[in-house]
Amino acid sequence: MKKLLSPFTKNELNLKNHVVMAPMTRSRAIDNIPNELMAEYYGQRAGAGLIITEGTSPTPDGLGYPRIPGIFSKEQIEGWEKTTRTVHAKGGTIFIQLMHTGRIGHPDNLPEGAELLGPSIIKAAGQIYTDKSGMQEHSAPVELTTKRVKEVIQGFVQAAVNAMEAGFDGIELHGANGYLIEQFLNPHVNHRSDEYGGNIQKRAAFAIELASKSAEAIGKEKVGIRFSPYSVAGDLYPYDSKEVHESYAYLATELNKIGIAYIHINLNDKTDRKTLEVIRKNFQGTIILCSGITIETAETILEAGIADIVAFGRPFIGNPDLPVRFEKNAPLNAPDFSTAFTPGAKGYTDYPSLN
Repeated sequence: MKKLLSPFTKNELNLKNHVVMAPMTRSRAIDNIPNELMAEYYGQRAGAGLIITEGTSPTPDGLGYPRIPGIFSKEQIEGWEKTTRTVHAKGGTIFIQLMHTGRIGHPDNLPEGAELLGPSIIKAAGQIYTDKSGMQEHSAPVELTTKRVKEVIQGFVQAAVNAMEAGFDGIELHGANGYLIEQFLNPHVNHRSDEYGGNIQKRAAFAIELASKSAEAIGKEKVGIRFSPYSVAGDLYPYDSKEVHESYAYLATELNKIGIAYIHINLNDKTDRKTLEVIRKNFQGTIILCSGITIETAETILEAGIADIVAFGRPFIGNPDLPVRFEKNAPLNAPDFSTAFTPGAKGYTDYPSLN
């Protein structure tokens, strides 16, 4: 654990250890507004070198799930300020994850006047939970016109500016888990014929433009992005593995030109080591690996150099003091997944710390 718990510095990213708290939806933002309970939750976990918040919608159209926060209104900015103040008071660093769910969602989870949007009119299979009507089929999305794509990009950029106003240290663009950015990347979901659809370069244009314009607005050192190569989450059909490899090799090259802070890779059982290696080769910023990493494997990953820092998700649910437990080789609390997405403190802020 020598490297895992030691300070990390690369370019302008300075962290007290190599432990990242991964973004996890927790559904505690009543009326989509961050609150005191959320500030307590993140403050409890400020021992992480970097906290990445739960997915937070940059615009009303991106609120696909119930009780997820946004950062497009004055009330939401003020709500998030409670969290950033609490984390910073405990010496923590916190980035906000900007997540537009795209075609994953249902009108019952959207505010009045908002629409479910997608790169194409392709309805996602499966169901989604709504507070109003319980489980419902995913709704058919409205296809974004080129003009509306530009508006969505501007919504992300404004959200990045709002995040700075709320006191965040940076933003993470959520390009994984089958949400809007990844929907543009996937040829089975993106059937567009404009500048945002077609070959690898055109399908990647949405992600690259988001990163570029966000970097211009708030500084490249404050922008990260999350990817999940080979994932089929969110009803994303798998596509040719050679094309997947070439897509992320291209993205890494272009994002390196912009000079963003990091690429955060969510691993899955199809993740190809050669793709991880080409991302590492083409991108000189920080690489974060996440999913299925344990204290036993973290040090090996860091020593191998394919990642600079590593992220833990589920262990942080039940263990607010996870880095301390790592240091002391203490047992971990088991998370209660029945309360993972329920409103209130139970299963959220009531897990015990060692002290």
